[in-house]
Amino acid sequence: MLFRDIPGLDHIKSTLRRSVRNSHLAHAQLFDYSAGGAGLAMALAFSTYINCENRGEEDACGTCASCVKMGKLAHPDFHFIFPIATSKKVDGKTSEAFLPLWRSFLLENPYRVLPDWLDHIGADNKQGNISVEEARGILRKLSVKAYEGEYKILLIWKADIMNAASSNAILKILEEPPEKTLFILVSDQSDKLLTTIISRTQRITIPAFTDPEIKAYLKQQDVTDAAASQIAYLCDGNMAEALKLVQEEQDDRSAWFADWMRSSYKFDVAHLVKLADSYDVMSKEKQKGLLEYALRLFRDMLVWSHGAGELLRVPQEELTFVQNFSKTVNFDSLERMIGEVNTAYYHIERNVRAKMVFLDLSLTVAQFFQRR
Repeated sequence: MLFRDIPGLDHIKSTLRRSVRNSHLAHAQLFDYSAGGAGLAMALAFSTYINCENRGEEDACGTCASCVKMGKLAHPDFHFIFPIATSKKVDGKTSEAFLPLWRSFLLENPYRVLPDWLDHIGADNKQGNISVEEARGILRKLSVKAYEGEYKILLIWKADIMNAASSNAILKILEEPPEKTLFILVSDQSDKLLTTIISRTQRITIPAFTDPEIKAYLKQQDVTDAAASQIAYLCDGNMAEALKLVQEEQDDRSAWFADWMRSSYKFDVAHLVKLADSYDVMSKEKQKGLLEYALRLFRDMLVWSHGAGELLRVPQEELTFVQNFSKTVNFDSLERMIGEVNTAYYHIERNVRAKMVFLDLSLTVAQFFQRR
């Protein structure tokens, strides 16, 4: 991963490059970012740049021995710690046992969220964890001098997962770090980190991607201009979500929502039952994705109804739908519909039968239209 592989965020890249060129590298840095953002990708690019043998002003060379090894995530001076869970695929209790899976996971796509990783290792709905044993084992990994690079680097992904015991073990190491060793903590929930850990790090706040950045990146992946625009709107700066949406048929999502709303407006119970049947056999992630899409458009209807349409970022097709359907339901009912969708999302996450959840939601939404 090189800086040029990451869309936008030029001011962050510039800050990181300057710290290397001026030899002002803090021994512990916290890459604080929003879920699905560039935190992990930026940490990888930064680490590659630090130990590049032919470092340029703007980026690592990408071709030296160090860069080639970093490109495979197999550099002897670069170490990972990340959450793990009991898995059908791996029999191990530390990150090291999961490294082959981790490498394939990251090399496919560096914009990742924890549920994707746990699904990748076959964790079967178990929660990820960074154990105190893992934290205490850091010193063993870093006790020897760097083999090839100038620095040994330890990247801790989802550092916010650590419990109190793990955090305290890490804290002791950060207070007395080994020589020529850099720690990069990567977190999309930094509010869960111990304040004492945060105080020992230099915080790098990485903003979410903008819509144009996501759109440009997707177009490089041969996504059409129209689809890239719609996905950028839907994912709200979350590249992980954007790449998932690329795998789905976007027109289906928009058409499905329009069909659902029209059937609800007409109070066509027979068709709502058919929609509930189709919803029931979807993957859980797709079920949640459709509800998230509904929430976004309902909120856009609220904004439009409030006379603030200039604030909307919605593509033209959805904008027309928002404008038309905003006329069929009042402001108070829209707020209640949003509450009902949030409740349905909660139930789906907790494995309530999807058909019943969706049918109940549909009949409730239909009543709001009828009351206008």
